[in-house]
Amino acid sequence: MTKLLYRGHAYTQSTAGNQKPLVQLTYRRHTYQTRQAEAHAPQVQLTYRGVRYSR
Repeated sequence: MTKLLYRGHAYTQSTAGNQKPLVQLTYRRHTYQTRQAEAHAPQVQLTYRGVRYSR
């Protein structure tokens, strides 16, 4: 067991950390670019007291 210290009080860790299986991440360029294009909001024209703004 591991001896831990928290705010001056020593204690032993009661459980071991959960070991999850490793996951291999992959980069899918086309999928990423497609989702970015879909998420891109079109420009909106706003008018406040006769002055136009684009957001």
